[in-house]
Amino acid sequence: MRRAFYSWLIPAAFLLPLWLLVGWGVFNAGGWAFLWVLFIAIPSVFFGQLLLTLLVRARGTVRVERAVSWWDVLGFTLWNGLTIALGFFNQAWWAPVMVLTIVVGLALFWLELVQLWREARPSAILMRTTEGIGYIPAQAPRQAPSERDVIVITEKPPAA
Repeated sequence: MRRAFYSWLIPAAFLLPLWLLVGWGVFNAGGWAFLWVLFIAIPSVFFGQLLLTLLVRARGTVRVERAVSWWDVLGFTLWNGLTIALGFFNQAWWAPVMVLTIVVGLALFWLELVQLWREARPSAILMRTTEGIGYIPAQAPRQAPSERDVIVITEKPPAA
């Protein structure tokens, strides 16, 4: 499922805005809704989805596993589901769903930033190779002390 969401992210940037345009036509939303769809909704959903996709794919674990995290699955399910619901243009619940979609989109943006930040922090305990294999790095070799740092004490034999 996580891999399916990984594959869905880029097509969603094109299909979700297209759905908003198709939904406007199918559900007879009206002229003002067409202006909203054309100038605000389509660019917002397109660029928002692309930005979120880039933030997800910037994480090393996502690139290695080719799968998003479970938090990503939850966030994108909510955000994409609400975006699809907006395309039905039902006057009874459209405005609250639009506000909720914006709030979930912003929360998803912060979730992606937090996950990226956690992964980008340097870790001295466990590092990963490009194949995703974890390892503990070797200790850095100690520098030999320079001649200035060495104190030599010689003992004089006792006088008889």
